[in-house]
Amino acid sequence: MKKSVLPVLSKTLAGLLVAVGMVSAFAQAKKEVTFGHQDMQLPWRILMDSELEKATGYKINYRMFGGGGEVIKAMSSGDVQIGEIGSSPLATATSQGQDLRLVYIMDDIAASDQLISRNGASVNSWKDLVGKKVGTPFASTAHYSLMVGMRLEGVDAKSVNVMNLTPPAIAAAWERGDIDAAFIWDPVLSKIKRNGKKLADSGDMGKKGYPTFDGLVVDAKWAAQNRDFIVAAIKAISKADADYRANAAKWTVGSPQLKAIAKWTKADEKDIPDAMKAFALPTPAEQLSNAWLGGGAAGGAAKTLENSAKLWKEIGRITDVKSDYGVFIDTSYLRDAMK
Repeated sequence: MKKSVLPVLSKTLAGLLVAVGMVSAFAQAKKEVTFGHQDMQLPWRILMDSELEKATGYKINYRMFGGGGEVIKAMSSGDVQIGEIGSSPLATATSQGQDLRLVYIMDDIAASDQLISRNGASVNSWKDLVGKKVGTPFASTAHYSLMVGMRLEGVDAKSVNVMNLTPPAIAAAWERGDIDAAFIWDPVLSKIKRNGKKLADSGDMGKKGYPTFDGLVVDAKWAAQNRDFIVAAIKAISKADADYRANAAKWTVGSPQLKAIAKWTKADEKDIPDAMKAFALPTPAEQLSNAWLGGGAAGGAAKTLENSAKLWKEIGRITDVKSDYGVFIDTSYLRDAMK
């Protein structure tokens, strides 16, 4: 009697289904990414609910951090593969050997980082900071602008009690009256300005040759393996930026755009329009110019990283300044996104 082939076929089919399932699960695992973001009020927040996932085909796990330094640490450990990071923490990380690539300028920080003095603290100028307590997140763009400003205004940084505080810690210390001034960004900025006044902003330093920016930064090895994701993400983010540039007047309280931004940044909707106006959003074409990502070591973004690194070395935060920061900039993703 011939043995039935059905049991054999069944086992073979079951094995194939298991194998297919394993391959499918592996593929899905590869198409998942953790994105480190901060609380800057930028147009692309409107994509974070689901649109960026639709545009890229990846499952995106968003993690919010209190500053670029925290994003850098998470990327170093492998917990985060892509994130928005300020020029100052990016300069620190690349100087210390972290293999990262800057692929897009999220914003020219311009006037969005501000030095605010608390009412009643008797701080009316840079020189009044002597002997006072000033809060800022260390190694951030705000910290960099604070240090540059004091140098340009002839204030010895050692004569000022500069305190390393996260944005939430600054808000709490301000409320208690524990600090006299802060160099910080929104949404905390809008809150402390209700009981304080502006003395300067990062744009002032930019006009004197020390600009700052926030960039989309990726782990170099991961980026090489997930090129399609980065290109699609840049294309979607640049589209959101373009929509804001063309229709900023429609991004008002109660609009879907401001609701999304408030959700992801914990900001009050009424504060968002002014906060967004403080940023400058270079177009993709502008970003590819030598003023930003182009130009290699002599390009604008690379020089900003170099200047940041030089200052951090001078004050002892890092030990090495690279000869060329252009190697940490990759414009190919943006070029592909523009096709």
